[in-house]
Amino acid sequence: MYRYLKELWKRPYEGVMLELLRARMISWRREPTVVRVEKPTRLDRARSLGYKAKQGIIVVRVRVRKGGRRKPRPRSGRRPKRMGVYGFAPEKSLRLIAEERAARKYPNLEVLNSYYVGEDGRFKWFEVIMVDPHHPAILSDPHLKWISNPSNRGRVFRGLTSAGKKMRGLRKSRGLRGTHHHKWKKKQKERAKRKRHEASRGARILK
Repeated sequence: MYRYLKELWKRPYEGVMLELLRARMISWRREPTVVRVEKPTRLDRARSLGYKAKQGIIVVRVRVRKGGRRKPRPRSGRRPKRMGVYGFAPEKSLRLIAEERAARKYPNLEVLNSYYVGEDGRFKWFEVIMVDPHHPAILSDPHLKWISNPSNRGRVFRGLTSAGKKMRGLRKSRGLRGTHHHKWKKKQKERAKRKRHEASRGARILK
């Protein structure tokens, strides 16, 4: 079953999935930004990311508006480069923004992971898997009890989820010199020498 679900979601905007997603978008647009759902929309993807149908785990669907930050153009006089209209892309991915919104909505839960479920011309929807770190069913689960450690508190706001690590450039590793630890040490040295400019998306080295 999971294999067939995976095949359908490889091309979600073709065939039978197109009509199904179109009907879903019409209803999802009328819902609030953050909605708790009974079951995952993509069961195969949710299971691969750690979801289990047990107490202490919930799934939340989050709507995020697509595009840049849409800064309003100033009315008073400025040089064009100081208008602050262009080049204000968000540093975070939309998936990470969705995870943070879910975490703010449910402050007693921790974000485990998230996945894409659809988009239209204006919005993107993600489903976020959330875990109660104090629930007895989670504390007794050998695969999930690590999230109850105090060091994982607020992990989504510290870039420790999968989306956060991808945004920080820690996802890809090319051999030993490209491991996460090597990249982290390299960035620390650049920060110490004040060579790293992280105010823009895709941090660059200052020369």
